[in-house]
Amino acid sequence: MFRRLLLISLLATVTLLPLMAKSGSGVPKKSVVLDGLDVDSMRTRLDETDMQPLEGIWYYPNEEMTLGIERYRGPHNIGYRIILLDSPDINDVPGTVIGYIATSAVDDKYQLWLYSQRDRLTLIKPLECVATLNKTATTLTFDPPHWKIKVRVNVARFLPTLFNGISIIPERVEERLPIGFRKIYPEGGDGAPFNRIRYL
Repeated sequence: MFRRLLLISLLATVTLLPLMAKSGSGVPKKSVVLDGLDVDSMRTRLDETDMQPLEGIWYYPNEEMTLGIERYRGPHNIGYRIILLDSPDINDVPGTVIGYIATSAVDDKYQLWLYSQRDRLTLIKPLECVATLNKTATTLTFDPPHWKIKVRVNVARFLPTLFNGISIIPERVEERLPIGFRKIYPEGGDGAPFNRIRYL
């Protein structure tokens, strides 16, 4: 009986995970590589535009990555892409688009998709979460979805052909401290974070 319940719960997990971790509409299923992009060339690209608050060069301390966020004309409301510029992992190719960002009805809230798996040098399976940009546009934090599967067995069920004896319920785990990106460029000449309007 226990083995049967374990098998059912494992099958349910495999079946439900694609539903819980679906990618956003219009987000490419695989990453692309933009040749010739690194920190210096990204800085030049950004300096030639009227930058929006979300655009810039960011540092992701959890993975020790340097990233660029720039405007992107994508489908629906996808307006930005996240590009890897530098990483200590030699398998990470500079210029790889690692995610996308879309605007929402709330000014400081965004839909964020980051690729979650690697297929050789290509990144696949974008997962969605909500990102928050702080008031000075210097941090972009997000709390990725955390799920657990709860299996409930009803031994004393009534009308067994109508009511299942086993219920599998996905539950979201309580929120944890968010992780995120810290803007490192542009910044003011005094070392203060850049938070003023730029005019060309």
